[in-house]
Amino acid sequence: MTESQPFHVMLLAGEASGDAHGAEVVEVLRQLQPDIRLSGMGSTAMKRAGVDIIFDSASIAVVGIVEVIKHWGEIKQAMKQVKNQLETTRPDLLVLIDYPEFNLKMARHAKSLGIKVLFYISPQVWAWRPKRIHKIGRSIDHMAVLFKFETQYYENAKIPVTFVGHPLVDKVKPSSQASREKQRLGIQENKRVIGLFPGSRRSEIARLLPVMLDTAAAMQAQDNSLVFVLPVAPTLDFAAIKAECDHQSIEIILTQDNLYDVIVNCDAIVSCSGTVTLEIALLGIPLCIIYKMSWLSYQIMSRLITINHIGLANIVAGQKVVEELLQEDAYPENISQEMFRLLNDSNYREEVIAGLKKVKENLGMGEGSRHMANLINSLLVETKQSTV
Repeated sequence: MTESQPFHVMLLAGEASGDAHGAEVVEVLRQLQPDIRLSGMGSTAMKRAGVDIIFDSASIAVVGIVEVIKHWGEIKQAMKQVKNQLETTRPDLLVLIDYPEFNLKMARHAKSLGIKVLFYISPQVWAWRPKRIHKIGRSIDHMAVLFKFETQYYENAKIPVTFVGHPLVDKVKPSSQASREKQRLGIQENKRVIGLFPGSRRSEIARLLPVMLDTAAAMQAQDNSLVFVLPVAPTLDFAAIKAECDHQSIEIILTQDNLYDVIVNCDAIVSCSGTVTLEIALLGIPLCIIYKMSWLSYQIMSRLITINHIGLANIVAGQKVVEELLQEDAYPENISQEMFRLLNDSNYREEVIAGLKKVKENLGMGEGSRHMANLINSLLVETKQSTV
């Protein structure tokens, strides 16, 4: 790289949450390096932030071994395109955002080309396959973690690590219009609202939306005054989800409004597992976590996991603060029973809300995206100095 050439950073995100995190980091990074060249794999958010997208990751945002096999053709095509871009453009830094099985393969390829690699959002070595941390260390130059407790794992393995904090701490704030959200959605102010949050991946929608809709029907059969709201991620097919909801005998209000405005207007939420549980926790709304994957994927994963919880809200709190209903336990009667407990048992409800405050305390002081952008900038400067 000559003195006049701008830095080139390639970022790889494989699903909606990673796409969002990447976009937030890019916005800050551009303030530090206005002329920086940015390319990579992502989707709507990263493209909007000015990243030159070489492969749209919306088609490969899947979870579970069986699900990956079904989409292997698309994943293989993405790998081929990314490898080709790495070989052709030789970026100064490769930033990998979550999506570990795919991204660690790309890390090894980048290292073989002499490209520096920064991994953002650690693979869950604290949850399953802890010994792989040594393999990860051989594939990357630096790890950036969202949770403070993660640093000890990398420090013990002598892998350079930086705790940048979780960007959600700054991001999760309702807008000034939040108080009008019920009116916008046509909900009477005195109605109790149940949020249905099936996720942002197509595989999650396929497995979780039907049981959530059946849960809503079961709950309304007991209390016909309840209102159900389902936020639809921008990565999903709104029309297809609406068509499935229309088959129900009850009304489900679909919205693509500000997610946090929707959350704070819910009295309780039934949610998929994932980052959204942290968003809900940060806003202090009681929730129940459900999750389903294919039988084979679950049998394999359940033998690998080394922690007691799968929900990030519980993991970050360091204890069980919300109920988790998984696989065969995630059926409508079970879920509706937990939701009614959150609505009607005031002592239990306050206990859950108190637990959610612990989640907030353990996510850091904020400005996670800025800390990450500063880390990228410092690694770029180191790269430049080492080549002078």
